[in-house]
Amino acid sequence: MPEKRPFERLPADVSPINYSLCLKPDLLDFTFEGKLEAAAQVRQATNQIVMNCADIDIITASYVPEGDEEIHATGFNYQNEDEKVTLSFPSTLQPDFAAGAMENWGLVTYRETALLIDSKNSCSSSRQWVALVVGHELAHQWFGNLVTMEWWTHLWLNEGFASWIEYLCVDHCFPEYDIWTQFVSADYTRAQELDALDNSHPIEVSVGHPSEVDEIFDAISYSKGASVIRMLHDYIGDKDFKKGMNMYLTKFQQKNAATEDLWECLESASGKPIAAVMNTWTKQMGFPLIYVEAEQVEDDRILKLSQRKFCASGPYVGEDCPQWMVPITISTSEDPNHAKLKILMDKPEMNIVLKNVKPDQWVKLNLGTVGFYRTQYSSAMLESLLPGIRDLSLPPVDRLGLQNDLFSLARAGIISTVEVLKVMEAFVNEPNYTVWSDLSCNLGILSTLLSHTDFYEEIQEFVKDVFSPIGERLGWDPKPGEGHLDALLRGLVLGKLGKAGHKATLEEARRRFKDHVEGKQILSADLRSPVYLTVLKHGDGTTLDIMIKLHKQADMQEEKNRIERVLGATLSPELIQKVLTFALSEEVRPQDTVSVIGGVAGGSKHGRKAAWKFIKENWEELYNRYQGGFLISRLIKLSVEGFAVDKMAGEVKAFFESHPAPSAERTIQQCCENILLNAAWLKRDAESIHQYLLQRKASPPTV
Repeated sequence: MPEKRPFERLPADVSPINYSLCLKPDLLDFTFEGKLEAAAQVRQATNQIVMNCADIDIITASYVPEGDEEIHATGFNYQNEDEKVTLSFPSTLQPDFAAGAMENWGLVTYRETALLIDSKNSCSSSRQWVALVVGHELAHQWFGNLVTMEWWTHLWLNEGFASWIEYLCVDHCFPEYDIWTQFVSADYTRAQELDALDNSHPIEVSVGHPSEVDEIFDAISYSKGASVIRMLHDYIGDKDFKKGMNMYLTKFQQKNAATEDLWECLESASGKPIAAVMNTWTKQMGFPLIYVEAEQVEDDRILKLSQRKFCASGPYVGEDCPQWMVPITISTSEDPNHAKLKILMDKPEMNIVLKNVKPDQWVKLNLGTVGFYRTQYSSAMLESLLPGIRDLSLPPVDRLGLQNDLFSLARAGIISTVEVLKVMEAFVNEPNYTVWSDLSCNLGILSTLLSHTDFYEEIQEFVKDVFSPIGERLGWDPKPGEGHLDALLRGLVLGKLGKAGHKATLEEARRRFKDHVEGKQILSADLRSPVYLTVLKHGDGTTLDIMIKLHKQADMQEEKNRIERVLGATLSPELIQKVLTFALSEEVRPQDTVSVIGGVAGGSKHGRKAAWKFIKENWEELYNRYQGGFLISRLIKLSVEGFAVDKMAGEVKAFFESHPAPSAERTIQQCCENILLNAAWLKRDAESIHQYLLQRKASPPTV
């Protein structure tokens, strides 16, 4: 990897005072024309102005000395990696002048799909997405604009808070979305997946050069940041949290703040050791695995807790294991929705006495899946919790957290994957959308892994067995009294069954698609993605041609994006190549090309290989498009993280050593690590998974 350059501040010879910005958006090409005027002070004579500048083409620039004639710049020298531009002038600038070309905070801009909703043609997930994005951007008016981070090290003060507050906003405006349960699946578990890697980073990460900034716009700054704020809010309590946040925003309005400033205000408001607790979460990377076992002593339950760093590669083996101060909540089957006990685990091991817990009652850690840790239960404790999944006595977010913890433990080789498959079968009565969404995601990860074997079809049979009962209960059409979450669940389940080749789902999807194309019965927005996915996965060249025609005819960007995301489901090598070529065509906006290529890589084993080959062959064009932004990292991640062969990690590493992408350096390291982890998982568990699936086939389980 290239050596990192030290950060350099802009020259001090010209200083801006204030700005006036006018923008004219082009909503078809998603570009802007605009004009910026800036009053500036020239401190030293110079014939150049150096400014921060990213993703902007400057057409003209000039300066007007006070009481004198306008002088036009004669050259623009862009330094893209440094996000700078140098304006050259034919004569020397003297103090006091006006010139312009700079952004101005206070202007919120959006992609169409993150702002515009059509009452007939927008699906439920798009409505929810718009609500979250608008909440996020408006939160930045306080966290980022009113109070600005002192330096990039404290980026999470902007992004972590905005990512937490967006859910707070949506929960207030749309309580029927059950958005906090969705937070666990969308942000909390995503952050834990990344933070378990050796190539993760702390929430507070030292940043020297601007090229390093893009690397930290990731799930750690956003999703882990939001998750530890959620945990902190629960630990402090709503009243003291609001009091402390009011102190922070009031004290630092129109100023810069560091993480320590926030801790000081919250500590003052709550009287709790906030800095001591939270430094263990923001200054060191990773999070703990809490191992718990129980012993019944008369009418009391004695819990033995120990913490170790959770690693995606398996049990932590280092000598100096990091420690966290962990807010622990404990619930029992007597009152599953309320904590029986709250404690702060501030040491590696501790014993807890739960008074008046009967032998037949279950005990669960991490009520509401709020604490940012994973839990490993003793066999007896886990066994006692499983009936709570079947009879739904465990709350939805706790059912989700339990399943996700087990899946991650299996992925890390701490328990067997077969154990998790058995637990997944207990979700037969599950009604909750978000629980199903997380289950679906984990089965998708496992399916991708097993696409490298010759028993991929067996895991698809398992998927069909797990999802068929809920599919039959839901049916295809909305029922009276259904709401937002039912619509999301129906789309998820039908898409999962259709992709797995469930016969009845495939036949109905084809029938409805035919009627939709012929104009007899237009598909509802919520059914389009699952139907498009199903017919493409099991279709031919004619199906793909029809989908591309629908894409061309669509006048809503949401519909175009919906089609783009599923095109990669096609299986034929020839058609996969056609989709990849389409991704770089003028029919697809540059910002959406990544989704098309990523869809191909995630669609099949052959698609993954073809997408990687396509990226290597078209690297120069792709890099020129996306260099220095988060899309280059997303492109790399989506394209290669599904590989599960050791040599592919070496191939990916070697390619990017000869084709550097500085802003994606950490992403590349994480992808290589994930490929090696996938390979180890496959070697470790493939045979036992295969035997279990064969055994199920021979004697199907009764439910």
